[in-house]
Amino acid sequence: MSASYLAEAQRVVVKIGSALLTDAETGKLNRAWLQALVEDVARMRGRGQDVLIVSSGAIALGRRALKLAPGKLKLEESQAAAAVGQIGLAHAFQEMLSAYGHSCAQILVTLEDTEERRRYLNARSTISTLLKLGAVPVINENDTVATTEIRYGDNDRLAARVASMMSADCLVLLSDVDGLYTIPPHLPGATHLAEVADITPEIEAMAGGAASEFSRGGMKTKLAAARIATEGGARMAIADGHGLHPLKAIEDGARCTWFAAHSTPYAARKRWISGSLKSLGTLIIDDGAVKALTQGRSLLPAGVAAVEGVFGRGDAVSVRDRSGHEIAAGLVAYASDDARRIAGHSSGEIEELLGYSGRAEMIHRDDLVLKKG
Repeated sequence: MSASYLAEAQRVVVKIGSALLTDAETGKLNRAWLQALVEDVARMRGRGQDVLIVSSGAIALGRRALKLAPGKLKLEESQAAAAVGQIGLAHAFQEMLSAYGHSCAQILVTLEDTEERRRYLNARSTISTLLKLGAVPVINENDTVATTEIRYGDNDRLAARVASMMSADCLVLLSDVDGLYTIPPHLPGATHLAEVADITPEIEAMAGGAASEFSRGGMKTKLAAARIATEGGARMAIADGHGLHPLKAIEDGARCTWFAAHSTPYAARKRWISGSLKSLGTLIIDDGAVKALTQGRSLLPAGVAAVEGVFGRGDAVSVRDRSGHEIAAGLVAYASDDARRIAGHSSGEIEELLGYSGRAEMIHRDDLVLKKG
């Protein structure tokens, strides 16, 4: 059954470790491996799956180009290496994906971009648009400006944050290992775990250290990623990516460890909006908007009768009818001052009223949760 998880997923995030992308001896890009991975991605896109790639490797590639000495890099050297390596990495993805008729988009983010709500909405909107237009987003941590972010495990956790942010139902961590073992796999008596239902203290105790010179992630960070991903509604696999066509190998039943999702991406996102965020303002809506929301539509500016409170773009707000009854809660696409300017107006008037072309919705239906009763 687990072999079908990847093939059945609608939206897949694939994280690639540095040790897979670069040759350990030369520091060069492993083009044969990347070509095989791109073929896997093209096949998945051909059957209608959304695929997002979270890629490490920029620092490893850049340090070779800059002829930096082996060993641990200083912060400024890591940033410089990332700036150089990112160009070659992005070009390689673009060249190989375009051969299969797919556009490639480079996105540089930090963990904060997936956690701070205003930046979160910007990133989510951009990536969603790219997916709708058929592009394959290639996402990397913005190591050129990162400070404390340059540390072990960021891209494992970053991939999990991206999976949660984009409501992916599957996350695959391609790494140096083929999954989780009860004890380090090189020791006698080590048992491979094919599936993990819950990340218990016993499971956490099985985690080890960092995997390689270039990898910043060990099993501990992979379990941290698994917790983020599964709570966000995505199944997650830890798989050995060394062979060619690693994604096809997973579909064909290659050994890996699957972590069970605790809910669906849709339910997890709605639960986060409904229960985890404090409302900072209120939108009073008319009867037509109330009806539209109950039919599963977005809240448009035209349906907003009044705006109360002071809030920023991306903040949580309460949505109430004229009688004060709470209809919904959601993440608003406009700060309170701009929301007041466009309230009661059609979406086509937004640019004239604000001086810029904003989003058509005051709250998109994906960012809206109806209240029961």
